[in-house]
Amino acid sequence: MIFKKSRNCSTPASRARRKIADPTAAAIKAAGLHTIGLLGTRFTVEQDFYRARLERDHGLNVLTPEEQDRAVIHKVIYDELCLGIVKEVSREQYVAIIDRLVAKGAQAIILGRTEISLLVRPQDAPVPLFDTTAIQAAEAARWSMEG
Repeated sequence: MIFKKSRNCSTPASRARRKIADPTAAAIKAAGLHTIGLLGTRFTVEQDFYRARLERDHGLNVLTPEEQDRAVIHKVIYDELCLGIVKEVSREQYVAIIDRLVAKGAQAIILGRTEISLLVRPQDAPVPLFDTTAIQAAEAARWSMEG
């Protein structure tokens, strides 16, 4: 595939980021929430492509885990969840990370990686969870029904 750069078009990657962030932000705002914690790979949490869009374009306050917690999240995603391994000890670590984000003011948590919902369930968190996989699936279904 060849893509020409133009100020009037975007790359498939930038469109994908927009399509992931925008419906998630809409769901969060529809719930009346403004301060959210973001769980995901180091890339998702540390780079601006996702977080900045939520903040800049949607006015959300995004909290991210501390460095040590980001390392745990990243390791569990790639060394366990991507391999289909779900460990109770990892669930406990994630719950502790969520609790720390809530203590910092998070009103909800974005599960910003497909595999995280294999580990963290709604009953594991004291605040709502926004599963980007489920949100994207609902958005795709809505889009397909509209034609």
